Amino acid sequence: MADVLRKQEDKQEKRSTRRKRSIRARTIPIKKITKEQIRVGRMLYPEMDYDKPGCRADCETAERPCPFVSCKYHLYLDVNPETGSIKLNFPELEVWEMEETCALDIAKRGGVTLEEVGVIMNLTRERVRQLEMSGLSRLQNVDEEHGTDLYGFYADEK
Repeated sequence: MADVLRKQEDKQEKRSTRRKRSIRARTIPIKKITKEQIRVGRMLYPEMDYDKPGCRADCETAERPCPFVSCKYHLYLDVNPETGSIKLNFPELEVWEMEETCALDIAKRGGVTLEEVGVIMNLTRERVRQLEMSGLSRLQNVDEEHGTDLYGFYADEK
């Protein structure tokens, strides 16, 4: 019996080493947010008037980490447009504790490996590879349907 338990612990230990981060992203369904949670949130983070950047040129020289979590390029959270659910990509961190906050900054830097993308996005390397293949497949389909000459983006992946 002790051997079985030891083998299970070893398996769990091996599984946990695949992921660099131990805490996974957490999704908050909009239907499960109570009125009390909304009230507390408004007390902790009151709405303020501020000038939110309108385009990349406005935010390129702004402070980092970026405080505008409502921006669609911000890495702290994602909002599902269909359900309204909120996905906290880094539930154990506050925005100001993140090293990288803007997907556009990372894209501008260029040459990022799957491992680095996984750490930045809180995903495994394999999941990043799957998303990359899915995106390249979609790009190829668009190219075939519309003749947009995007062959250079996905040709070397075959």
